[in-house]
Amino acid sequence: MTTPTTVTRQQLAARVAADIPEGSYVNLGIGAPTLVANYLPADQEIILHTENGMLGMGPAPEPGRVDPDLINAGKQAVTALAGASYFHHADSFGMMRGGHLDVCVLGAFQVSQGGDLANWSTGAPGAIPAVGGAMDLAIGAKSVYVMTDLLTKTGESKLVASCSYPLTGVACVTRVYTDHAVFDVTDAGFAVRESFGATIDELRQLTGLDLVDARAR
Repeated sequence: MTTPTTVTRQQLAARVAADIPEGSYVNLGIGAPTLVANYLPADQEIILHTENGMLGMGPAPEPGRVDPDLINAGKQAVTALAGASYFHHADSFGMMRGGHLDVCVLGAFQVSQGGDLANWSTGAPGAIPAVGGAMDLAIGAKSVYVMTDLLTKTGESKLVASCSYPLTGVACVTRVYTDHAVFDVTDAGFAVRESFGATIDELRQLTGLDLVDARAR
């Protein structure tokens, strides 16, 4: 099998950003999902929330304009848009748990075809050693988007029949954006919404799953 075409993380972040509806309240998880902030349309009102207590987060600052007091949950420097607000950590989690976020974008080790999410581990090298706020986001947000590579560094699919890592949330994932394709979680399993060059058969071979072809014709 030839190697299917893939996209960069920056291109994938722009693809995720394009699917976020105007007027949404959005949380971006640690890691690659933070890149989405840099690709949100400037002419649309999309309000970013961080679990460490900020509403109205902007993109990464320009070089030399870093405010050390403005960081996201991943300790990365961010900016504040006009009208941004700051609040206690507990209030931030209240927003997450209370169903006040429209979309969250999270990374993942695995996503099952039933929509279960595993994005933390006590054993994987470099992994976040606790479930953290991702558990609250996965269950509290109205739509859960996962942004990740399709394959691990050793070639295993991150889309699986059932997760072998400890779960972050059960039946919570709405859509998975990968460097090979975009997948929706449906009652029939993963449906390929968009491919970046790979055929359905190639994606089936890479994942080992019986994927549904749901691409626009």
